[in-house]
Amino acid sequence: MAIVTSCSFLFWQRWLYYTSLVFAFAGILFAFFGDSVLFSSYNKLLAQVFWHQSEMPVEGKAFIHFMYKPFGGTIACCYILLAFIARYPFKEKKVWARNAIIIGFGCWVIIDTIGCLYANVYPQIYFINTFSILVKALPIVFTWNYFSTK
Repeated sequence: MAIVTSCSFLFWQRWLYYTSLVFAFAGILFAFFGDSVLFSSYNKLLAQVFWHQSEMPVEGKAFIHFMYKPFGGTIACCYILLAFIARYPFKEKKVWARNAIIIGFGCWVIIDTIGCLYANVYPQIYFINTFSILVKALPIVFTWNYFSTK
């Protein structure tokens, strides 16, 4: 039975590590290709919410083109840090690593969701936030009992 639980922990630890790398790569893509066809649905959503148009106006494109750099960089930074936490201290079952993930992502989701509610950008809450929370919460939930608070 111990082998099964150990395999389960390693599965979720690796899930956390590799999904963090994928999200970090997505942040890099967003930073450099945020205004490309890769993110056209998101750009159309922003154009509809903020400019009530199907396409981003010229004035908005310059601003968005700039904002995607720090936004994508922040996403990449956050998930690279999470990958390192998942790879080493989380794998060693350090309670602080698990708690850092919960508190860090908890702060992000609360702040991001409040901002989205204020700006009426509901699809970001439904799709991006919910998906991100699910991907990161599953390993926390399924490995919770492996962490000792002694």
